[in-house]
Amino acid sequence: MSKPIAAKALSRSYAGERTLTFVVGLLALLGGALAVVVGYGLLGEFRGRRSLLDPIALDWLAGHATAARIAAIVLGVLLCVLGLWQALRALRPEPRPDLELDRTEGAELVVTAGAIAGAVQADAERLGGVTRARVRAVGSRTSPALRITLWLREGTDLKDVWAGLDTGVLTRARESLGLASLPAAVRLELDTSPAKRVR
Repeated sequence: MSKPIAAKALSRSYAGERTLTFVVGLLALLGGALAVVVGYGLLGEFRGRRSLLDPIALDWLAGHATAARIAAIVLGVLLCVLGLWQALRALRPEPRPDLELDRTEGAELVVTAGAIAGAVQADAERLGGVTRARVRAVGSRTSPALRITLWLREGTDLKDVWAGLDTGVLTRARESLGLASLPAAVRLELDTSPAKRVR
């Protein structure tokens, strides 16, 4: 399994959160670097000795106090709403894609994410050496992916499990859903053996 395919199946899309964090961090870094440059007098001794708040800007704010307060309140509310929206967006449940196999009116055929996961899980649990499996369908309707966790018995041959999963379970799932590709991230765990009683 190639790295881009595994990454698609493993990672939830955080592109928006990463971009926002990067932009805010970059602005903070640039602001800090500018403050250091000005503070050390690299842009002139006069600028380095001036107060942090520019007297001209303070005079303008004093002359337009009402407009400045309204702008500050609006900006604060806007930032608060944006922060809450971003937090809710980050905390929302990950989408589970339902696949539309037939869109013909009156004969629509939709396979739910739960049905996909259940079928692949039942198929994976039939592999030799697998004690139990957990499968989640993730991604979108146009490009679904699977997250599979397999618990293996001690002494199980990993090559056999991997071959059965790759050429059997995943191939059958992809063909039955009519997909050209079905990325999957597979996690293998050793199942705990039952505790032995000491006499």
